[in-house]
Amino acid sequence: MISKRVYVAWFGIHFFLITAVCFAGLFSLIAEGATILPSALDTYAHKAELLAAWLLGKQAPAASPVRRSIATYLHAAGIQSGYTFFAPNIPGYYKLTLELYYQDGRVEYESPQVSGQAARLRINSLLNRLADARYEPLREVVVKMIALSVWRERPDVKRIRATFGSVSPPSMGDFEHGKAESFQPMFSYDFSLREEEKTE
Repeated sequence: MISKRVYVAWFGIHFFLITAVCFAGLFSLIAEGATILPSALDTYAHKAELLAAWLLGKQAPAASPVRRSIATYLHAAGIQSGYTFFAPNIPGYYKLTLELYYQDGRVEYESPQVSGQAARLRINSLLNRLADARYEPLREVVVKMIALSVWRERPDVKRIRATFGSVSPPSMGDFEHGKAESFQPMFSYDFSLREEEKTE
């Protein structure tokens, strides 16, 4: 029968590792300036992050049995990442904007519209895939299909320009100064839908 001392020792090691993982993530965020804490703490946070990484064996060589043992245990227990995985740091995302040029000279801006949570999740997943260089041969075809679906609902549209890009949220400092998210175009396509209609 396993003695209580073994259980207490395992309990202590387990929660020590949880604490080290959480503090490593927390200090990493502070060191990167991703919090509202003063920037004077960044240097101290970086040193504390290195200390937490050392306690987790991350400073040891990749072939080190200690490093491998700790990493294996962390992954097996599901504690390899701390609260920072769920922290409210908003990641960037991708956006497809459609410029609709009407015959009377009007211009409207639209994004692909879907109904329902499942369809919204699928379109977001599709946009993430389009950003990947491996999907470059399919980009124009997929964007063209989206543009045609919008055109079917607005047959008086003459031309559509589709612009795809990444949207980055402002940093904490920029947000405090009232700056909004920024859009960085990656590629765009022009579709002359009247010519498309003639070829069908």
